[in-house]
Amino acid sequence: MSSKGQIVIPASIRRGLSEGEQLLVMREGNRFILKPLKDLEPALKEDILFAEMTERAVPEFEKGKCTTSADFIDDLESW
Repeated sequence: MSSKGQIVIPASIRRGLSEGEQLLVMREGNRFILKPLKDLEPALKEDILFAEMTERAVPEFEKGKCTTSADFIDDLESW
């Protein structure tokens, strides 16, 4: 891993992946598992995308840009 947190994925593993393809990174003990997002079951993919939207929306909520939970949910839906 580089000082910037970047990792090198060997060419043999990258075969079949498109440039810019999104990968899910999971840690299992000392192993890291990479899985293309496009291959995930729809429900799991929705959960991951919701978690991503929440991560982006929480700082806005903390700044007071959303005053109610309804505002927060509306903002999540607009992402």
